[in-house]
Amino acid sequence: MAGISESREVAQAALRMATSRDYAEESRLKTELKRQGILAAAVDFGGPFAQAIPQIVERCVVAAKREGLIVPLHSEEGAVAGAAHEAAMGLALKAMGLSVGGKAGLARRGEHVVVALFVAIGLGHLDDIAASLGHRALAHRPTPARGGGARDDAADAAGR
Repeated sequence: MAGISESREVAQAALRMATSRDYAEESRLKTELKRQGILAAAVDFGGPFAQAIPQIVERCVVAAKREGLIVPLHSEEGAVAGAAHEAAMGLALKAMGLSVGGKAGLARRGEHVVVALFVAIGLGHLDDIAASLGHRALAHRPTPARGGGARDDAADAAGR
């Protein structure tokens, strides 16, 4: 049952990132999570929901690469894109036809990568709040806090 526990810890980390108030809190949280072997990132998004979906997916992939959660391999980028899309689809019934504004929180430890979305959904001043998660499993690679380097693993995978 250790896998279930680890998935849950990574999901909680992504939710914490998505609900962080500002950049300073994001930075503190990333440092705290890194000590636990969890890599994390966050990115803001907004606009009409249908138009925001590709924005959410793209920003999540870019943030995951920038923060070292993934390496630039098709499988890793696709896993983050899939998790981001899954999380966005979890909001679709509530948000379609309305505007959204919020934050995506991303977290990875080992083989688990999670994207959490925390959003305000509304029309004018009539906002609702929602959250959604997407999870994917990737080939395990050590995180820097656990004694391995993501960049070294990418070079190995690329045959360098």
